[in-house]
Amino acid sequence: MESKAVQSAGRFDTLKWLVVFVLIAVGVVGNQYFSAESVLYRVLALVALGLVAAFVALQTERGRRFAALLKEARVEIRKVVWPTRPELIQTTIIVVVFVLVVALILWGMDSLISWLVAGFIG
Repeated sequence: MESKAVQSAGRFDTLKWLVVFVLIAVGVVGNQYFSAESVLYRVLALVALGLVAAFVALQTERGRRFAALLKEARVEIRKVVWPTRPELIQTTIIVVVFVLVVALILWGMDSLISWLVAGFIG
């Protein structure tokens, strides 16, 4: 019984994804077709089509899972301990200095190898 429900939901999901694809295609083709119209109207139409397509996509099983993932990610983001401004500045300075030191080392090695190769080749 449950497998029939999953299969029918799968069929409807395929139909819903087809509708999403058609909405996106209509937006792309319509934007080209109405290229002479105001950019404001085209952007508003594309935003409206995008919202409708997103709404339809969220009605699918994958869409619901994606929405749940976004909710869980938001909860996890709230748990993050963000660095203070002094910590951020100190870490940024350390990274920039380290990158400059490594760049100088690589430049020196490249110059040395180039000098050796030029001396060997003549």
